[in-house]
Amino acid sequence: MKNKEVISGIVGASFFAIGYIGLSIAVLPSLAVGAGAYVASELLMSGKKKIEEELDNNLPNRIAQARKQNRHLSDMVKELNDDDIKYYLKEICSSANKIINAIEKNKLNNRSSNRFLDYYLPVCVNIIDRYDEIENQELTSKDSKNFMKNSHERIKETSIAFKKILDNLYQTDIEDSEAELKVYNQMLKADGYNSEELNVKDGDLDE
Repeated sequence: MKNKEVISGIVGASFFAIGYIGLSIAVLPSLAVGAGAYVASELLMSGKKKIEEELDNNLPNRIAQARKQNRHLSDMVKELNDDDIKYYLKEICSSANKIINAIEKNKLNNRSSNRFLDYYLPVCVNIIDRYDEIENQELTSKDSKNFMKNSHERIKETSIAFKKILDNLYQTDIEDSEAELKVYNQMLKADGYNSEELNVKDGDLDE
């Protein structure tokens, strides 16, 4: 039996038990409620699985689009006048390129990678384009100045956020590697090959 069927069975049985035992509802109505809960759970998980499969199948196109967007951001560096914005945008492009590479290499389909591909990167492109447009017009109104100031802050925050997204994508790999290093060190120590054991043996030989 597949995992989703087991989960759906547990959900259905739980609803039946709540109705029949907990609320003293007759057997047939309780069975109907349990069956309905089972079907609803099956549909919910099937729908979620279908969405995940669609995202997986479309991942190469989404990655290609992300690379195109990042190249556009890189090209915009030379179009901007503000040196701070240029610096932050270079940082953004560098982090974005590493994030895209990590998503492609590991075929990532999780909340963090999907948010980056479908929201953060496209919105960042829109902010930069609008910033460049307003900057070129040299507007002096209060609203335009506020927009430029707010955009400056958002771009700075984005450069920091993209670095954190990159860290999060590699967090699992880092934790796995640390665990592997601990096991490796324990095996070396057990076999007498770690630095402490070797130093002791070398001292014994010198004597």
